Amino acid sequence: MNGMACKNPAMVQASDFAFSGLHIPGNTSDAMGFRVTLVSMTQIPGLNTLRISLVRVDYAPWGIVPLHTHPRAIEILTVIEGSLEVGFVTSNPGNRHITKILKKGDVFVFPVGLIHYQRNIGYGNAVAIAALSSQNPGVITIANTVFGSKPDISTDLLAKAFQVDKSAVWQLQAKF
Repeated sequence: MNGMACKNPAMVQASDFAFSGLHIPGNTSDAMGFRVTLVSMTQIPGLNTLRISLVRVDYAPWGIVPLHTHPRAIEILTVIEGSLEVGFVTSNPGNRHITKILKKGDVFVFPVGLIHYQRNIGYGNAVAIAALSSQNPGVITIANTVFGSKPDISTDLLAKAFQVDKSAVWQLQAKF
C-alpha cells in the first residue's frame, strides 16, 4: 500500500515502530535557511497505513519554509523554540491570506491541500514539530514545481498566467 509492502505481523519488531534522532538539529545553511527531519513510513515502517507522520523543522534566523502544499495531509505545527510567522491562503475565489505570529508553545493548523509557509522572525534559531495526517503526506513546493519542471512549462504560458514579461519567467526558470 502506498508503495510500501505491509510486513507480515509475525515478523514485526520494536524497530519497525521506533525512530531515534529527532533531538538532533538539522543543517540550516542552505539558501532558504531551514531543514526538515521527516519521520514517515520510510523511517518507521510500522506507520504504513496508519495515516500519520511527523517532522522536525529547524530554521536559521530569518529562514523560511517556502510556499508549499501537502496534497494528502493536514498539518498541525507546534513551535518548540523561537518565533515563527506562519500562514496559508484559502482557495478560490476568496484567496484570503490567513497569518499569525507564533511563539514557543503555540500551535497552528494548515488545512489539507492549501498553500502555506513558515518564516523564522527572530535573530536566533527556531524549532517546530509538525504532525501530518498521512503516513505519506507528499510535498509540492510551488516555485520549484512551476519554474523547475522538466521539461519546462512554456514561457509564453507562464508569462501570461503570472502577467509578467517573458524575461521574468526566464530568470525564475534559471534559478530552478
